[in-house]
Amino acid sequence: MTAKSTHRWQFSRAGGFDQARLESADDLRSIGQLDQKLWAALACPVKGLEFDERTLALVDGDGDGRVRAPEVVAAVKWTDERLKDLAAIKAGADALPLAALKETGPAKALLDSARQILSGLGKSSANSISLADVTDTAAIFAQTKFNGDGVVIADSADDAATKQLIADVIACCGAVTDRSGKPGVDAAKLEEFFGACAGFAEWAAKPAADAAILPLGGGTAAAHAAWSAVRAKVDDYFARCRLAAFDTRAVAAVHRNEAEYLAIAAKDMTISMQEIAGFPLASAEAGKPLPLGDGVNPAWADAVAALRTAAVEPVLGKGKSTLTLEEWNALGAKLAPYGAWSGAKAGAAVEKLGLERVRAVLAGGGKQAVLALIDKDKALAAEVAAITDVERLVRYHRDLYRLLENFVNFEDFYNPQRWATFQAGTLYLDARSADLCVRVDDAGKHAALAGMAKTYLAYCDCTRPGGEKLTIAAAFTDGDSDYLMAGRNGVFYDRKGRDWDATVTKVIENPISIRQAFWAPYKKLVRLIEEMVAKRAAEKEAAADAKIGAAASAAANVDKTKPAEAPKKIDVGTVAAISVAIAGIGAMVTTIIGYVAGLFTLPFWMLCLALLGIVLVISGPSMLIAWLKLRQRNLGPILDANGWAVNGRVKMNVPFGKSLTHIAKLPEGSTPAADPFGDKPSPWPGLIKFVVIVCFIYSFVNYQGWVYALTKPGSAFHDAAGFSLGSPKAAPAPAESAPSEPAK
Repeated sequence: MTAKSTHRWQFSRAGGFDQARLESADDLRSIGQLDQKLWAALACPVKGLEFDERTLALVDGDGDGRVRAPEVVAAVKWTDERLKDLAAIKAGADALPLAALKETGPAKALLDSARQILSGLGKSSANSISLADVTDTAAIFAQTKFNGDGVVIADSADDAATKQLIADVIACCGAVTDRSGKPGVDAAKLEEFFGACAGFAEWAAKPAADAAILPLGGGTAAAHAAWSAVRAKVDDYFARCRLAAFDTRAVAAVHRNEAEYLAIAAKDMTISMQEIAGFPLASAEAGKPLPLGDGVNPAWADAVAALRTAAVEPVLGKGKSTLTLEEWNALGAKLAPYGAWSGAKAGAAVEKLGLERVRAVLAGGGKQAVLALIDKDKALAAEVAAITDVERLVRYHRDLYRLLENFVNFEDFYNPQRWATFQAGTLYLDARSADLCVRVDDAGKHAALAGMAKTYLAYCDCTRPGGEKLTIAAAFTDGDSDYLMAGRNGVFYDRKGRDWDATVTKVIENPISIRQAFWAPYKKLVRLIEEMVAKRAAEKEAAADAKIGAAASAAANVDKTKPAEAPKKIDVGTVAAISVAIAGIGAMVTTIIGYVAGLFTLPFWMLCLALLGIVLVISGPSMLIAWLKLRQRNLGPILDANGWAVNGRVKMNVPFGKSLTHIAKLPEGSTPAADPFGDKPSPWPGLIKFVVIVCFIYSFVNYQGWVYALTKPGSAFHDAAGFSLGSPKAAPAPAESAPSEPAK
């Protein structure tokens, strides 16, 4: 909530938008008291602006990717507590003088840390610290063993055993990057490693306590692997045999049909081909044991041979050439404990170290040694945090005032000499340059809200030769829209001066100027006439082509032409309908001619005013709508569609809008050379204008009787000139008076 303001604020108006001025240290210090309803914006995104993202991330206290008004107030307050003069941030200097810091309170630790950083960089005599000095934290901490982040690297240890233990943790459980940029471990990684070691050691000790786990000793693993490899196929084989025993009719059904064998035989056959591997393991019959040699599917012969050597013979005896269902089940039961134990393996991450090394790690005191190093590193956290605060203050000293002038007010936007943080660059298109260009992630989503800005917007896809891409929305606020359309190409220059190829993909049409609105109805009429003429010409051309084709066809088939049918008689009703239509058209034409003739019976000056009135009737509604929309034109929806929370209407009136779009014009003092191919200027337009003006003035003056008043007999002009130039309108003759009665 905004505190009650005791500060006397000054406001300025630009483009019809009132905004608070931030000039003195008291203005800056009191922004928490400024009613948030008077702020230009209440929130903005951290990314996608022409502003240092690291600075915005530091202002974004909760790390949600958006900077809000309370976070801006907190940043100003934090800076004020550490600088002697808060107004120093107005300069936006990259280097922060050490003398500008307070020497008491929270600024003291920050000042000591700044001097420590400069000393570590070999700049002990420097009296200021720059952003470059604090940006590369890896360089600051490169030669330090401990840096307060709770992560230790191998070089943090002094003895070889501890260094090796840290290396083993990194190799088995992964690394945590230290502030120095080197791989290290923290307490969580150390606990993960020792937990894995304990689990692996406990798991590896179980076979010694349970002999059933390794029934074949060292060969149990190979036997279980061979058994697992064919388990599904052997189970399938015995299931088919049991089905055949249930019903002899199923013998043929459990085998593949002849057509499938013929399909395989037509190919270049290989023993391991997938079609053969999918066939049964052996020919199934009721009660038949599984052959372990001849009669086995060739694709599975090697796997069955491995089963025989590694598992069947060691368990069931040498010389086994077949395997019954009972023997198969017994073999599985023999190997089941090993399978259960193997499947429950714990601490697989440290298995690569070997059981001997794992037991040595658990028996030693390496864990306590590494934890002691981590505690020693954490003890420096406060000192290192002060280093981070130095970076924060240097960035705020450079960037915070600019953020305020693009958040609390939009001073940078309304100042033609500056660029706002949301202005991405300048688009050159259609002999104009548009300075109000914003980055857009999704043009369709952006346009859904940005259309409420009542501004003509052109969305452009921009590309560079290296493959970089971006989308912008450019606002055109001066000129006309006759040649602004999807598909037109231009060039976009970003704030770094790089040029991009820009192609218009979509436009949101809104009035650009009242002048354009005046001519819009006539341009639409001309386009409509052009389209109708083109359509009519196309129809005529098609009809002519059809006639030519018909004539050619008739000439080619003259001998096959049937006698022409007698023309049909015209229906009386059709004649009557045509007569009625012609009469209606004639009446309409007569009425129009009557109105036009009536206009020409008026005095010339009235005729001119009547024609002017007709023009205003046609153009007036378009101009009125344009005027209303131009009054409503504002920046808010354009920025809101990009994730801002613009507070109120950031107006862009007509004069300010013209400053955002510049129309091409010749430099001042330049003289264009004569065009050898240009049309010669005709004197007729000027002459016609002169004649119309003279006739208008004379008609109006004569209608009022002013000419006769000057030239009537007895006037000074008449006596001097000796002639009359006109006469007033005929006045009605006076009525004859009745003869008076004789007196009685």
